[in-house]
Amino acid sequence: MKVPFLDLGRQTACCRGEVDAAVARVLDRARYVLDIELESFEREWAAFCGARFAVGVGNGTQALEIALRASGVGPGHEVITSPLTAPFTAQAILGAGAIPVFADVDERTLLLDPAAAESAVTPRTRAILPVHLYGRVADLEAFADITRRHGLDLVQDACQAHGAALHGRPLTAWSRWVVYSFYPTKNLGALGDGGALVTDDAEAAEAARLLRNGGVRGQAISELPALNSRLDEIQAALLRAKLPHLAEWNERRRQLAAFYAREIGPPVGGIPAEPGSHVYHLYVVRVERRAELQQFLAGAGIGTMVHYPRPLHWQAAFGGSPACAGALPVVERACREIISLPLHPQLEDAEAELVINAIRDYRLPATGSAERGMRSAE
Repeated sequence: MKVPFLDLGRQTACCRGEVDAAVARVLDRARYVLDIELESFEREWAAFCGARFAVGVGNGTQALEIALRASGVGPGHEVITSPLTAPFTAQAILGAGAIPVFADVDERTLLLDPAAAESAVTPRTRAILPVHLYGRVADLEAFADITRRHGLDLVQDACQAHGAALHGRPLTAWSRWVVYSFYPTKNLGALGDGGALVTDDAEAAEAARLLRNGGVRGQAISELPALNSRLDEIQAALLRAKLPHLAEWNERRRQLAAFYAREIGPPVGGIPAEPGSHVYHLYVVRVERRAELQQFLAGAGIGTMVHYPRPLHWQAAFGGSPACAGALPVVERACREIISLPLHPQLEDAEAELVINAIRDYRLPATGSAERGMRSAE
């Protein structure tokens, strides 16, 4: 039996009737942009997130850019963020006209280190943008304190953290903006691109709606430079069909993660139930000889991926290169070791057991050699 890293077809199959009905509603209504499905999804997503407002947009990158622009971020400003994330986080900062500044991550959690972020603050800093990587919530208490003391905005990248909270409180309790992506692989994924901002601030929500729609309010007259970034009716309807399943899907992710952690070995620092409610968008382990493990698992029919192989401060788009090696040692070491194992709500117990058994086989000492070293990051 082979275990693919991800099989999106299984998720669609498990709620195919609801998905088909959602598409049929839109086709029958024949209104495809900024209509009732989006309005309904925004209400339902805001309620799920424990927020007052949600604003649907074209994708998560543009949602981040809108949040930054609505916070007053622009040319000449700096935004501090994690170097361990998809490049789209930093691309959103560039899109707002600002400069991404990367601070190192915490060794245990691999999330943006608050102390490192604070040390990167300059007179040009306008915001801090922590990423809730892999579904684990960043240290929002520390970041809220830092941004308050320095007069900065706090924008949360929750594109991998659908359904996560902190100390039982919604993420909007910690900052004005929380941003999500609905890319198909996310915990709540569309069948194409999509994104949303959530907030408790009515004026902020109105600003985001203006920025997503060309700066147009009422008649087709733009009030300010803006984007054309709207979550369309088909995707909104599909997300509405999937949303009632999200809590159950997240719980299945937690069950699988606990199974992995128990059978593979304890994670660094333990799997935290608090302060964050980890929703396990990904299950990531660290291994000294990653390529060897990846090749071994591939030979056993098990798919893996690396999230992410090169830190952002090494990437040319953000003014970096591998010549920057040594600048942020924790993330640089992590990027050499991390590997993502198969984990999604439709993964069967037997498949998870195959993954575990293959890793046990890999960890068996070779003749005359010590056991290969491996530790879990999640």
